[in-house]
Amino acid sequence: MSLWLVRHALPLITPGICYGALDVPADEAATREAAQQLANALPEGIAMAWSPLQRCAQLAQALSALRPDLASRVDPRLREMNFGAWEGRSWEAIGSQALSAWTDDFAKHRPGGGENLEDFMQRVAEAWDELGAAPCVWITHAGVIRATGLLARGQRRIDRADQWPVEAPAYGGWTRIERLA
Repeated sequence: MSLWLVRHALPLITPGICYGALDVPADEAATREAAQQLANALPEGIAMAWSPLQRCAQLAQALSALRPDLASRVDPRLREMNFGAWEGRSWEAIGSQALSAWTDDFAKHRPGGGENLEDFMQRVAEAWDELGAAPCVWITHAGVIRATGLLARGQRRIDRADQWPVEAPAYGGWTRIERLA
């Protein structure tokens, strides 16, 4: 089974702002371009699920317009991690002390009072565990893509910040995981 992991297009937000669960739109031109490239790459009849945040919904809708053969649905488990009171604030304003508190207890700390990594990983794992044998595409966020990469390697939790993957597709880009069903 192939799982295509697609990152939303460039969000319309100032660089350096924390925006995990913050519902910000994506650039329309970048979304159209990503949808066109993805429409050309995806196999016929693939199932599509997407995060309910508008930057992902925009790409899912643009792709559906180009590829009406795709069975599609929204899946709230594919939304980005919720950073609570940090959402919409600059990382600089959040400060090194708050960031250190998070990285010192990476799995259980709730950054900004939001979601902890342990709960986030469990949420993504629920969607991962429901995948069947048919190819699928998820339109989602960098954090979900990173978590899915860990799940594909058999890791259901991590305890330290240095265990969290750094790599993720560029905005509008994707990666593919082959999984035995």
